[in-house]
Amino acid sequence: MEKEASSTDDPSSFTLLVSCPSGLSPSQVSVAFSDAYDRIPHSDVILENTISEIWKQRSQKNNSLFNGKKFRYGGCVLHAKDGSDHECEPHLCLHLGLTDYRTFVGTNLSPLWERFLVPSEDDSVLCQHTSNPLGNGAVVETNDNKILVLQRSDNVGEFPGHFVFPGGHPEICNLRSTDAALQRCVRCWTNARHGCGPDSYAMRYRVRSPSLDMVGPTDMRDWTRTR
Repeated sequence: MEKEASSTDDPSSFTLLVSCPSGLSPSQVSVAFSDAYDRIPHSDVILENTISEIWKQRSQKNNSLFNGKKFRYGGCVLHAKDGSDHECEPHLCLHLGLTDYRTFVGTNLSPLWERFLVPSEDDSVLCQHTSNPLGNGAVVETNDNKILVLQRSDNVGEFPGHFVFPGGHPEICNLRSTDAALQRCVRCWTNARHGCGPDSYAMRYRVRSPSLDMVGPTDMRDWTRTR
């Protein structure tokens, strides 16, 4: 979600949570995986019940939708260079819990999404009642200076028919260890680079090593740049 935007702001505006202009290599990114970063249910029972109601309505209209587990973004810590004579590479630690697509549809994509927010300057507190699934996207530039985009299916739950960058959500198989979570995130990241993910075209012979450039808003899409 937007870190500083309010309901009166331009809905298209946002604030980057982390910006890494020079990019971060996979070795400079780690994961703290814990249920401490899971979503906190809202105290308003009626509002909380709208999650299942909205999911039921959406899935009845589109029978291709299905629920599945996702990593939940619960914050991050960027350790910058220490400023000493010894060069210390910056390092980003992502705080991840678990959520699912059903809760994403019922909170972040809900017409009542603003009611799930908690007034706070801290993004992890602001969005503690929302799903905030971790996403990834790659801005892929070809050797002939073209940018790769894909067109989404008309049967997806988010932005059907729209043009997007390659990316998606890392899939989860009952993970509850930091090592397994990091391996799955790196695998999804690498798939975006090589074009072997579900939303990618094969470009594995024409790309360089990916780098993480920024951590963005809404469902925490970490756009990566490859060439």
